[in-house]
Amino acid sequence: MRVAVTGASGLVGRFVVQGLRAAGQHVIVLGTGGLPWRLGEVAEVEADVLIHCAFAHVAGRYRGGEGDDPDGFRRANLDGSVRLLRGFSGRTIFLSTRAVYGDHPPGTPLTEDLELRPDTLYGEVKAAAEAEATVSLRATGVYGPGADHKWQGLFTDFLAGRPIAPRVATEVHGADLAAAVMTVLLRGQGAFNVSDLVLDRRDLLAEVAIQTGCVHPLPDRADRDAVSVMDCGKLRALGWMPGGWGRLIASLPAMIQSVPSR
Repeated sequence: MRVAVTGASGLVGRFVVQGLRAAGQHVIVLGTGGLPWRLGEVAEVEADVLIHCAFAHVAGRYRGGEGDDPDGFRRANLDGSVRLLRGFSGRTIFLSTRAVYGDHPPGTPLTEDLELRPDTLYGEVKAAAEAEATVSLRATGVYGPGADHKWQGLFTDFLAGRPIAPRVATEVHGADLAAAVMTVLLRGQGAFNVSDLVLDRRDLLAEVAIQTGCVHPLPDRADRDAVSVMDCGKLRALGWMPGGWGRLIASLPAMIQSVPSR
């Protein structure tokens, strides 16, 4: 099968491409490192499925990624995504986000049929673009190995002995997100939640301390009840099964090794 992917060089898109290639799919990269394309253009490509991961934002930020140019952010990411998805004749998979649920009270179970109440421009744009795709994957925070992985700054600060603020959040490994893409590649329609762990920084950094011998203080435990957990039963019903704590532990050595100070 021929699968076109935008945003293939990004923090998330690279996991999707790796997963597709490992499964034997013929991947056509659109944009950086592949066929000439930029966000806002229709994809002139022969493919069976289009997976749209590209997103324009201030470096290192999704929520608040508009910086000081909200109009440009909306034009690039909403207008550009709508043009791309409408212009493709085959099946489309859109990388969305848990941010579309927005300001539901802490502790609210997040199911796909819940009212969308985005409280950031990022979530608003993603929610609006979902309507144009065959499938939208509402992913939580994505972690996994890479030279610029999401916890690099956190690990750097902890290993240097800097204070760490308590935090608990939902997370999913990039390989599990790629598995979600494979799960819906040819089946399913509408929105699917993609999440795995409810992870406290204290537990994460305790494992980092074990693997590095670091003796710096761990952050206090955060309030787990303040987190809204994503219900992924709809995706699991199609056979998706994330790697859980075991996958996190197995991934830590590579993520620790890439911390600049080590």
